[in-house]
Amino acid sequence: MISLEKIRVFIVDDHAIVREGLKQILADTTDLIVAGDADTGHEAIKLAREDGYDVLLLDISMPDRSGIEILKQIKKEVPDIIVLILSMHREDQYAIRSLKAGAAGYLNKQSAPDELVGAIRSVVAGRKYISGELAQALADQVSGNHQVSPHEILSDREYQTLTMIASGMCVSDIGKELNLSVKTVSMYRARLLQKMKLKNNAELMHYAMKNKLV
Repeated sequence: MISLEKIRVFIVDDHAIVREGLKQILADTTDLIVAGDADTGHEAIKLAREDGYDVLLLDISMPDRSGIEILKQIKKEVPDIIVLILSMHREDQYAIRSLKAGAAGYLNKQSAPDELVGAIRSVVAGRKYISGELAQALADQVSGNHQVSPHEILSDREYQTLTMIASGMCVSDIGKELNLSVKTVSMYRARLLQKMKLKNNAELMHYAMKNKLV
């Protein structure tokens, strides 16, 4: 548990408007202070090594590396830093993957400002922060009531590729977004189709919509 007059927060998001909005929210608190920010995963990892932060607010969708990869790297190099994932994606799949990778919590960007502040205070106090819906999903998994879906066996990068294709992005656009070659993205696509026993993008998009992955 951290006991400080000011909890030092580090914001990582590639959108300047989002970063400024988060700064404004935290500026209205008495115990939280924004001690730094970054707009790329590379910069986030570099700054996290300086050990000047208590909580890292990390957007799961970054332009150079996936948030999950950034999270794993930071927790490997700075294990004591607390990471709270922010995302526009549905909670269940990305949240569970984030928690398994070392995140202290997962919060949807559409949440109210006071929920963000409460989430930060909660993880600093040593608790995990998840929504009631996610708590139920995790409880189902533990109790054995949860049946593993095809998309749950995908790697983090394969799952990310799945959601991007399902959102209407082509392989070349995904490559640019993730800073990967078209060949590499095509490989992830082929793997996920094989694992999920799907034939093409049309079936993939139908599956994603049916399971509310996008």
